[in-house]
Amino acid sequence: MRSIVLSGNKSYSLISFVKILRLNDDTNFGTTSRIHFIQVTVLFTTFTDTAVNQRLEAKCLVDLYHKAVNMEQVKRIDTVGQYNTSIGVDTQYPLVSVVNFNEIPTVQHFRYYMGVYAVFLKNIKCGNMTYGCQPYDYDDGTLVFVSPGQIYGIDSEGKAIKPSGYALIFHPDLIKGTHLGKIIKEYSFFSYQVHEALHLSKKERKTIVDSLEKIAEEIDQNIDKHSKTLIVSNIELFLNYCMRFYDRQFITRNNVNKDILVRFENLLDEYFAQGKAVIAGLPSVAYCADRLHLSPNYFGDLIKKETGNTALDYIQGKLIDEAKGRIFDAGKSINDIAGELGFKYQQHFTRLFKQKTGMTPNEYRNLN
Repeated sequence: MRSIVLSGNKSYSLISFVKILRLNDDTNFGTTSRIHFIQVTVLFTTFTDTAVNQRLEAKCLVDLYHKAVNMEQVKRIDTVGQYNTSIGVDTQYPLVSVVNFNEIPTVQHFRYYMGVYAVFLKNIKCGNMTYGCQPYDYDDGTLVFVSPGQIYGIDSEGKAIKPSGYALIFHPDLIKGTHLGKIIKEYSFFSYQVHEALHLSKKERKTIVDSLEKIAEEIDQNIDKHSKTLIVSNIELFLNYCMRFYDRQFITRNNVNKDILVRFENLLDEYFAQGKAVIAGLPSVAYCADRLHLSPNYFGDLIKKETGNTALDYIQGKLIDEAKGRIFDAGKSINDIAGELGFKYQQHFTRLFKQKTGMTPNEYRNLN
């Protein structure tokens, strides 16, 4: 059994250390930290038994240990009421709230494990936001989206700050059984990273503020049988405006997006040229997004907007182009080429090649 020394002379096996963290009920670790460890232990089953991965496992555990020590600062927010209480505002409707930050006192450093949906509009720079492990500096008129299961916080560097802007907080139960509940995953920006936030023009910000105030106005009404329908409809309209403005941002950032496309192309060229496919298999969308420092959803949306094809289609197109060049090498069998491109089985390669070109690799070789 491999072991790791965390502090002093205490040595734990990799497996037993993970179990200790998973079962520990000490408040220093907290409920949230145990959730993280339960999720992370899944990763260990995918590691191979090589020296490199042994070191990776050890590093992951050390990182997790330090993360656990700091987790006591993370507070769970599972309801709209809990969020409202944490910032000092009243709860008028149990499943949704619109917060005007101009009406609340100063805030300092905090980190929340969010069990609710949240959209934050910040009008001015008001501290460094953290989303997961990544910091983000708010800009004027910036929208950031948080979905259940994510960690959100503000690091004000020890100073009291007076925020300005709005927050829309709503519980998943609000949209269950509604049209919005069925399509919520289509609003892929809830899975974007913070550096992929939506930056608004003054005109767009006015539209967003008007939408938020409309939702707030409906929340202020006496609750009746129409309340939920009208509130959810207004939230859906608000999210549709966000989708429109994100589409605009993809267009206006054309030069940045073109640079990402070039880097994407170079990444795939390097992947096949250096033989990484032989070891790691076919390049995935998640792998490419990670190497380009983007979230998979943002990366996929960007590629779709720029090329008209999904990121997976783009990767497969590149793979077929690479295959065509190698098929001309008569010294290689089709099985050899399939292996070089990351396919575990030749028939999978043949099926994809025929799907994309209309002929099998052998037919293409004979034709040319």
